[in-house]
Amino acid sequence: MRVVDEDGEQLGVLDTRDALDRAKEKGLDLVEVAPNADPPVCKIMDYGKFKYQQQKKLQEAKKKQTVIKIKEVKFRPKTDEHDYQTKLNKILQFLDDGDRCKVTVFFRGREIVHKDRGLKMLERVVTDTVDVAKVESRPMSEGRTMTMMLAPVKK
Repeated sequence: MRVVDEDGEQLGVLDTRDALDRAKEKGLDLVEVAPNADPPVCKIMDYGKFKYQQQKKLQEAKKKQTVIKIKEVKFRPKTDEHDYQTKLNKILQFLDDGDRCKVTVFFRGREIVHKDRGLKMLERVVTDTVDVAKVESRPMSEGRTMTMMLAPVKK
């Protein structure tokens, strides 16, 4: 097997026993790095320290990830002005936090006949959030609901 020491210098092709003896002399481990190579490549290193550093790298990568959540706000075609303003403020808050927002108009009973009211409600939300949000998906009707997605605008 080809052996590399802890400094990255090649020691050449050695017998398994010789490589293990050299690793024990230095108080380190012999780790197989490339088993499919011809001959296989092993490295003399502190395996515990190596695993610790790998774990730290994973944690750092996880810290730098941004998680985008989807928040949902539900309206009805008969939603009154004050309730509309309250829900609009929630939408603005979600967008300000960097979350995507799903706006849903839910129709009950015979309200389904007035889909135009639901569409007007969604279009009003778009005009009220035009400076902080972009429409990711236009209003779509699925059964008794009409939905659209808003995403925050990059600043």
